[in-house]
Amino acid sequence: MDVLDKLTILADSAKYDVACTSSSVDRNAPNSTALGNAKACGICHTFSADGRCVSLLKILFSNVCSYDCKYCVNRKSNDVPRASFTPEELADLTIGFYRRNYIEGLFLSSAVLGTPDNTTELMIKAIELLRYKHNFWGYIHAKGIPGTSEPLVQRLGLLVDRLSINIEFPSEVSLEKLAPEKTKKAILAPMNQIKNGITQNKFEIVQYKHAPKFAPAGQSTQMIIGATPETDYSILKLTEGLYKKYELKRVFYSAYIPVVENSLLPSIDSKPPLLREHRLYQADWLLRFYKFSADEILTEDTPDFNPYLDPKCNWAINNMGLFPMDVNKVSYDNLLRIPGIGPKSAMKIVVARRSQNLDFDSLKKLGVVLKRAKYFILCNDKKYIGINMTRENTVSALIDPTAFFPNMEQLSFFDNSLVDKINRKEIVQCLSNQM
Repeated sequence: MDVLDKLTILADSAKYDVACTSSSVDRNAPNSTALGNAKACGICHTFSADGRCVSLLKILFSNVCSYDCKYCVNRKSNDVPRASFTPEELADLTIGFYRRNYIEGLFLSSAVLGTPDNTTELMIKAIELLRYKHNFWGYIHAKGIPGTSEPLVQRLGLLVDRLSINIEFPSEVSLEKLAPEKTKKAILAPMNQIKNGITQNKFEIVQYKHAPKFAPAGQSTQMIIGATPETDYSILKLTEGLYKKYELKRVFYSAYIPVVENSLLPSIDSKPPLLREHRLYQADWLLRFYKFSADEILTEDTPDFNPYLDPKCNWAINNMGLFPMDVNKVSYDNLLRIPGIGPKSAMKIVVARRSQNLDFDSLKKLGVVLKRAKYFILCNDKKYIGINMTRENTVSALIDPTAFFPNMEQLSFFDNSLVDKINRKEIVQCLSNQM
């Protein structure tokens, strides 16, 4: 099989992995003859500050797998075309793509080719060829294999910009059922090692600025959503714990796409829970940048997201007693709680009100978007002209139109068969009465 055929198979096999994104790492090549550099403006299908779309080669080293994970298209019992690169083929392919200006970096993952250690050794050889033979110092994100030994994880971390280990499912019970060869310990142990390696490396760099960097862009993980019965609340609590314990840069959520038949999985005809994935990303943003806790966003009594309101708006509607807030008086942290106001707008308000009392025109001049915020704020004890701050009016204004898209579905809030039978007015009445 030639390299082009392998590329076709292995690039297609990698499409289900979503854990690659802008790295926020800014590192120049070590010398003038080196190829590539890693820019903070971003890697992998994103847009830089100057408008360029920058991308990486997203590929598997091999899709020949020793594991039989029930959900995976590459599981050993599934009849699909198989291929594996050699380290030399992958390195030459990456450099060829870079020289043609197709890519600016590499995202490398793999099925378990024999054993986790064997797979990781082959990935390391390919990356070493890129770094030291081809002198390529562009961005590289490598997906670690659960169960890999500590010395190999250490070597891999010193070669790449970002490392990630997929946690796969939100609970150990689901992992045991659908990925019996993987264990919670095998996943969390390298995650903890990566966290400790990054922490230790920071001290080493302070003492010696030329010390080799260990995964300078941090680590991330990915979990599959909708293949197992966990609630949104349990997923969000797990996410919060991962951020705190392992200091992850990102947790990625992948709406389950039925690609193989199995009695333990949703049917092949079911649609990916895309709206649920969207809500999880919105809630994840609240955890990371808005100082919310998981228990504020969801509870055991209300364990699933509202499909018609984004998590921040849903929290605000459930806590109407805290509103309206006067933007001239409340703290920065409270400003972040107002729907429609983000960290940048909140900081602009805090700075501007030091020299003047802000009114609604002042907020507009600052660039604060009032489409949602006007239902929750006062300026000098005055509400926005023409706004009636009743619960029903506020809910009606905040309903998320994406919830009405036919391909966006949310589990276990309403019976999906009823959605087409109720109109916007009835939804508003239902939500406002419940709250």
